[in-house]
Amino acid sequence: MPGVPDITWVKLSPATLRALIDGDLAAANGHAGAVLSPYLVEEQWLWRIRLEQIGQDPASADWVARAAVAGGQVVGHGGFHGPPDESGVVEVAYSVDPAFRRRGYARAMLRSLLERADADPAVTAVRASIRPDNVGSRATIAGFGFRKVGEQWDPEDGLEDVFMRPAAR
Repeated sequence: MPGVPDITWVKLSPATLRALIDGDLAAANGHAGAVLSPYLVEEQWLWRIRLEQIGQDPASADWVARAAVAGGQVVGHGGFHGPPDESGVVEVAYSVDPAFRRRGYARAMLRSLLERADADPAVTAVRASIRPDNVGSRATIAGFGFRKVGEQWDPEDGLEDVFMRPAAR
């Protein structure tokens, strides 16, 4: 993508997640081996979920929590809701720090996450769940081969449209 650096990922270990939950950015930086951003501290609700998930399924750590870095700065976070399910489906998840929005980072993050999913032979498809009124997220997935396959009710977000794309091999 012209003008947008490639995304690299910093895995957020359980120790890093605990520090972010505690609001201790300095400790989180030490555990991550990178300079994280205050935005990641603001996402404590998500890190609680991910830490519990990793505690129940340590293999999910490779899928669920990473900081997105572009041009040497953390621009957001991303990953998947978990490892591939019994059908080989993973659900993509990403968020751009508000200070970096509307610069193409969401598409760059999505592209990188799809490349990661496509490279794993256990993945058969990638899913995305988006509220009908989330125009930005709908625009982000456009052009990546996603097709609407249904709807679901999410207790946090309400009605969501469910999109899928086959893994590219």
